[in-house]
Amino acid sequence: MHHAIRPLPFKPGSFPGLSERLLASHYENNYGGAVRRLHAIERRVAALDAATAPGFDWIGLKREELIAYNSMVLHEVYFDGLGPPSDPPADLLRVLEADFASLDAWRSQFAALGRALGGGSGWVVLALGRRDGRLRNQWAADHTAMLADSAPVLALDMYEHSYHLDFGANAGAYVEAYFRCLDWRRPAERWRAALGLAARAAADPEALTPEELLAA
Repeated sequence: MHHAIRPLPFKPGSFPGLSERLLASHYENNYGGAVRRLHAIERRVAALDAATAPGFDWIGLKREELIAYNSMVLHEVYFDGLGPPSDPPADLLRVLEADFASLDAWRSQFAALGRALGGGSGWVVLALGRRDGRLRNQWAADHTAMLADSAPVLALDMYEHSYHLDFGANAGAYVEAYFRCLDWRRPAERWRAALGLAARAAADPEALTPEELLAA
């Protein structure tokens, strides 16, 4: 399967906070590298003989495939959230206020998770849980630790490659700079699209409640 490297949705250097050099390196080396690595892994998986390949080949390659695929997706979510700063649109703002008490409370929690990952590695993800329709801030390590039923809406990359060129070891300054570049337009579109999936699942005419199942 071919996975296209998506173009950046903004011109690096067109807004303050994160330098053109940092964003270009992050996009080409880390996002682009994840996509290229995924292609190579998928070719190796396709070449495995299901009857003779040892189990450690399957496990190793499928683990690396998962890491590379999620790295690709989370980087796309990350870049989608950057641009000239904007406020959440009214519909998303209402939900953020309902799920976190206020926009400031959401921001404080999201930033605290980012700072906690400073010097380590991982992601902070604002994710929509399709089970209950709630937004949650979550920690994600190794590009894989995501809520099983969730759709990522916004992502903050806390691997050192995302900030070291500009900020050195000062991860907290990077987190603050991220908020100065936070453009809610594309994350809002992503959230609305995920809500559509949740709505279709909830409206499934074949679904049975526990009570209906016991009575059947």
